[in-house]
Amino acid sequence: MSKEVKLTAMPTPNPNTIKFLVEKTFFEKGSIDYPNAEKAESSALPNALFNISGIEGVMIGTNFISITKEDEAGWDVVLEPASDLIKEMIGSEKELYDADLLQQAQESNENESESVQKIKEILDNEIRPAIGMDGGDCEFIGYESGILTLKLQGACSNCPSSVMTLKMGIESRLREEVPDLKEVIQI
Repeated sequence: MSKEVKLTAMPTPNPNTIKFLVEKTFFEKGSIDYPNAEKAESSALPNALFNISGIEGVMIGTNFISITKEDEAGWDVVLEPASDLIKEMIGSEKELYDADLLQQAQESNENESESVQKIKEILDNEIRPAIGMDGGDCEFIGYESGILTLKLQGACSNCPSSVMTLKMGIESRLREEVPDLKEVIQI
């Protein structure tokens, strides 16, 4: 028998993304981004969500799931089936995602420079939780010659305010602690 799961659907700054807050902690930190159905094949919940017509992106955060719909798809078509599916699958206590994907997302290099370690610490402790509140996340891609490359995910990936978040939020905060940082860019 599955237990009743409470979901709270919340709008995000991205009009095409909804964040479902769940009364469950999937993992302690980080997120798993599924920008397409192909990456979701080994993860039961995202794979099932991609079967709903109109869904083009899924992200699982620490205690939330963000879904991004296609521009043409109406929320009236996507929201209820997605909500019902998430409740059903979480309530079933089945394995919802491929844990190997989370581990890959969290692995870090022991030989990182002091700047990279500081950047990752601020991203993990301050920035990722803040943008997680809006149903998004960012992934560290690289840091070279003062240029930090991030990949914005979930609600942030194609949000109209992502440039503002990147420049005014992330870049200005990191510059306070990492003097050699010149610019933050996204891929």
